[in-house]
Amino acid sequence: MEKKSQKKQPEQPETGKILSKPRIFFGLTFIVFAGVLTLSFISYLMNWKADQSQAGTILDKTIKSSNIFGKLGDWLGNIFIFESIGIASFIVAFLFVVFGTMILKKKIFKPWMTFGHSLFFICWLPILLGAITRGNGNGGVLSGVYGYQIMDSLSAIIGDVGLWVVLIVSIALYFILEFNLRPSSIKAKLDTINENTIGKVKSMMPNSDQSFDADQELEDEIKEEEEKDLNITITDFSENKKNKEVVVKPEPIIQENLNVETIVTPNQTSFEQEKELTPTLNLDLNAKPIIPVVKPEDAFEVHSNFSDSSIEDIKFKVEVAPVIDIIDDADKQSQDLVDRHGLYDHRLDLAKFQMPPIDLLKEYGNEEISINKEELEENKNKIVGLLKNFNVGIAEIKATIGPTVTLYEIVPEAGIRVASIKKLQDDIALNLSALGIRIIAPMPGKGTIGIEVPRKNPTMVSMRSVIASQKFQNTDMDLPVVFGKTISNEVFMADLSKMPHLLMAGATGQGKSVGINAILTSLLYKKHPSELKFVMVDPKKVELSLYSKIERHYLAKLPDSDDAIITDTNKVINTLNSLCVEMDQRYDLLKNAFCKNLKEYNKKFAERKLNPENGHRYLPYIVLVVDEFADLIMTAGKEVELPIARLAQLARAVGIHLIVATQRPSVNVITGMIKANFPARAAFRVISSVDSRTILDSTGADQLIGKGDMLYFNGNEILRLQCAFVDTPEVERLAEFIGEQKGYASAFMLPEFVSEEATSTVGAFDPNEKDALFEEAARIIVSTQQGSTSMLQRQLKLGYNRAGRIMDQLEASGIVGGFNGAKAREVLISDLYSLEQFLEDLRN
Repeated sequence: MEKKSQKKQPEQPETGKILSKPRIFFGLTFIVFAGVLTLSFISYLMNWKADQSQAGTILDKTIKSSNIFGKLGDWLGNIFIFESIGIASFIVAFLFVVFGTMILKKKIFKPWMTFGHSLFFICWLPILLGAITRGNGNGGVLSGVYGYQIMDSLSAIIGDVGLWVVLIVSIALYFILEFNLRPSSIKAKLDTINENTIGKVKSMMPNSDQSFDADQELEDEIKEEEEKDLNITITDFSENKKNKEVVVKPEPIIQENLNVETIVTPNQTSFEQEKELTPTLNLDLNAKPIIPVVKPEDAFEVHSNFSDSSIEDIKFKVEVAPVIDIIDDADKQSQDLVDRHGLYDHRLDLAKFQMPPIDLLKEYGNEEISINKEELEENKNKIVGLLKNFNVGIAEIKATIGPTVTLYEIVPEAGIRVASIKKLQDDIALNLSALGIRIIAPMPGKGTIGIEVPRKNPTMVSMRSVIASQKFQNTDMDLPVVFGKTISNEVFMADLSKMPHLLMAGATGQGKSVGINAILTSLLYKKHPSELKFVMVDPKKVELSLYSKIERHYLAKLPDSDDAIITDTNKVINTLNSLCVEMDQRYDLLKNAFCKNLKEYNKKFAERKLNPENGHRYLPYIVLVVDEFADLIMTAGKEVELPIARLAQLARAVGIHLIVATQRPSVNVITGMIKANFPARAAFRVISSVDSRTILDSTGADQLIGKGDMLYFNGNEILRLQCAFVDTPEVERLAEFIGEQKGYASAFMLPEFVSEEATSTVGAFDPNEKDALFEEAARIIVSTQQGSTSMLQRQLKLGYNRAGRIMDQLEASGIVGGFNGAKAREVLISDLYSLEQFLEDLRN
């Protein structure tokens, strides 16, 4: 028996499987390097623009890196990601992990299959990302130079359609070959799943006498194994018996308590299983046979001793708990309404309204920027020569040509103070013989100093070119406002709903009114009349009168007002206060609808979750446009400033936005209260640096050259723009096109506002309750023909409150007119004789 057991004993493991130290070293090195690559790539993607500029300065100690592995990480990220295969470089790091595990002889991956898949994605993933992004924005870093160049070449050879056909066919073939997605194989897999499902269902039926082939074969194998003479070798590690091999014939062990019979297939017992025995195990050959410890991966079968009759008596019922969605009754009702009628469409009232075509705007010919190399070279030499004369060395200079100005970016030598360059602004302007020189020291986000020099032959930026741009046509902004173009000749846009209010200033004739027309034109080209309403205030009476033709489409006014474009100061005050009432009403609607802003509220209303019977309605955006704010402040003062400030503070969430323009940006017009609530500001050319500081909190607007040259401040940085030009005939054609279409029955009606003076005086005068000095005050007012409260204070030596009450009684009795802002009230009785007769009638 011992000889027989010795023959069947497995061989001992070979000592040659122990890894050598060089193999461990190189394997771990590959894995660690893969980790370094991965972290370097991730850090590079987070700051790739800065890292890319620093990639070539790996030995420069003065430049600090933002990469987690310093300049080495910058260099690795630039080489692998930007200059090579983009984010597919992470696959290269993964391949280093595969190499490391192969060296360590860890069979985690299938090498050749892994290399094949990796090679496919390294080749095609950059091309796919290049086709998707086209190199725009951060697209260049996703596809890398390889992906973009291959995509660009394929697109030039076979066209965009052909490029996408190649990409889709390649990816489809990969998945078909990899996952065996041929129709025949898919049908075979479905048939197999169907047969297995039917078999499981039939086996669970209690009265089924059918036996499947697989089960029958399994029972036959068990019987054959039981009939064999099974011998198992067990090594005894006890102290009395040293490594004695005993041959036992195993029999089934029956656990009576569980009534379950466990059978171990002995031919699957290995030498490693035998070693699992406890070292202090003492064998008693007269006792019951001992079965070796079985590992979880070893095969075993469990047979129940329940009889067939007991199984049949047990009732087996399977129930699947239904999925219950808790739906609020209101949500269910709104969903039913949406299913029946669809989402609420606010455009139905003007369903046939056509948005203005681009042909209404004039085309001014070729607007491409022409490069005058002689002018660039001359200006560069003058700037470098002047700075050298003042001992300011330059290491590098670069020029960016815009529509109106050219930006020269210079990198000063080490040790040069920025202030020493900034104070040379007038000297540079004198040397270049040019107006509008502006020095930006330093450039935001760059390690350079900018010098803006006006071009001799500037290029016009037409409104048609910016409206027709893809950036404007494809924008998803709520209230897109296109200003013009930047120094780098890019179309500049901003969202008025995010600003949320705009303050504009500029001297007469510098393009301020054209800027307002550009803003209004861009909004009219994007928003339907049901989505946007304008409240226009024009004290000059001629600037905004062109838009009177679109009154029934886009304008809002007071119920008792004849003209939608407001020119009278009294009506301006009432309109601003009416807007405050509208704001408060909208906040009440948002509160009842549990919404935080106008966009959420209108979305709920469109989904029919808000009942119109409860006062809810679709709320359009309201844009207040004030063309000359200084005149309003002069005539009405605090009565205009306070509602303007209140709207600026609160109205942004309910969709009310302000555009306030003035040609005199002095501190008594643009007060601190107004500036604090207008973070977005547009400055055209002003006369002095004091005015520039008032509007922008910085100098620079006094250095502009006019004709639409402007600075835009969004709260973070100041950008120089060339405002788009839209002429009066273009605005007229646009207004006529909209006005000729079907509009609403009237303009959008604002809430009616009743002033406090009117509520406290009209119908409230009682002759029996008049003040003791009422008649004397009336004589003073009529004799001087000046209805002033302050004059009553001086003449009668009264306090302001009593003088105000007397003035209210005089108004209620009909002696003086209503409140007229900063002006004195109108006296309605012309002479003292008429006054005495009037007073006599009051006494009787």
